[in-house]
This record gives sequence, C-alpha cells and structure tokens, in this order.
Amino acid sequence: MAFTLAYLCVVVLIPLGALIARAARLGVSGVFAVAIDSRVLAALRVTFGVSLAAAAIDVVFGVLIAWVLTRYRFPGRRIFDALVDLPFALPTAVAGIALATLYAPNGVFGEQLEKLGLRVAFTPWGILVALIFVGLPFVVRTVQPVIEELDAEWEEASATLGAYRWRTLRRVLAPQIAPAVLTGMALAFARGVGEYGSVIFIAGNIAYVSEIAPLLIIVKLEEYDYDGATAIAAIMLAVSFVMLFVINATQSWSRRRLGHV
Repeated sequence: MAFTLAYLCVVVLIPLGALIARAARLGVSGVFAVAIDSRVLAALRVTFGVSLAAAAIDVVFGVLIAWVLTRYRFPGRRIFDALVDLPFALPTAVAGIALATLYAPNGVFGEQLEKLGLRVAFTPWGILVALIFVGLPFVVRTVQPVIEELDAEWEEASATLGAYRWRTLRRVLAPQIAPAVLTGMALAFARGVGEYGSVIFIAGNIAYVSEIAPLLIIVKLEEYDYDGATAIAAIMLAVSFVMLFVINATQSWSRRRLGHV
C-alpha cells in the first residue's frame, strides 16, 4: 500500500499539485483572463468538442466491432481482432502522418472526398478522424469482455417471447453493457483531450479554426509565456475533471439501476 501510494504521488499527484500551485500564483483573475482569450476559447472548444464527438462515434462503432468479434466466427477474425489494437502500438506521429497522407487533397481518400466537396485534412474534420482512430480500441476492449459474458440464452428467450431485435437490444442487452460502454467512452474522451502527435499532422493547426489546446500550450512555452501555458493546462484539467465526473456519475447510476433490475 505504501509503495502504491508513493508511486501514485510521484507520477500523478505531485505533477498535478505543481500545476495547480503554479496556476494559483496567477490568481483567479489571471486564469480567468487567459480563459476568456478568444484564441484560447477557440482551442478549448475544438479540443473538447471534437473529443466528445469522436468518443460518441467510437461508442457506436466500437460496440458493433466488439459484438461482431464476440458473436460471429469468420475467416480472418483473429487478424481483424489484432488490428483493433494497432492504435495502441503505433506511434502517434506515424498515425498522424499516415492519416494526413490518406486524407490530404491528393490522398487516396482525400481526393475522392474532394470531388464530393468534402475536405478532411487540415480542418477540424481531420482532428475528428484522428481522434476516432486513437480512441476506438478503448471502447472495443472495454465492451468486448462484457459481451463475452452475456448469455446468448437471454436473446433467445427475448425472441421467443416475441420481442424484435431492436427491443431486445434496448431492454435486455443495453442495460447490461451500459457501464462498460460509458467507461470506454470516458477513456476514449480522455485520450482525445490529451492527444497531440496524431492530430498536429492532419489538423492544419490554424488558429481559431483547427488549433487544439495542447498545441497552444506548446506555442505558449515556445514564446516563454509559462504563466499562459500553465493557465491553459489548469483550465483543461478542470474541464476534464468535470466532464469525467459527469460520465462516471452516469456510469454509477447505470450500475445501480442494473443492480435493482
């Protein structure tokens, strides 16, 4: 216990404490002045808004992928299952370069999308693509074990009683996997908020348009504006805590509701 607490303090609590202490030197008015800066607000809006959207999309496709990998047997299933973990092993910079190459206006996908009037690379849409890519495994690997534990007889009993597939999914399966889905979403969201390497190559990094908050922190540090960088980091920390608290509270409520059922 002592070793665990000491390790937690060194790795997590002390760095966070140092960040909060440095931000406290600015005072509430100083942090608020940084927070209401138009460029900072734009970067925070892009970072948290796109991260939340990417996490929501990951939930949809992550649950589908986890369901297919669990319930179906098909040729190449093991290879497909291994590919899900690719974003974990792939360096984020490599992922960013690969995505930028594919979705650039002259890329394989980007060229076709340009013909449809859609531009992905160097826009907020590129950030969304990158965050979906890096966050998808969190949802799949969180939901997959829960689906494996679900007894298929529940679905068969529901069908026997005349329930359609949608009603079976909504009334029987969804309550069982909801806590895991929310956990996966929280992990994907947290990864998206802090993601840097895979985003900067495809985002375009245009101020007020496609600039993310982590990049703005780097810009402030390069300008020797340490107070500004600390204030932005503290704001991101506060917003992340609030959003994760809401997600975890919803997850706890789902578990309590499932326990009553």
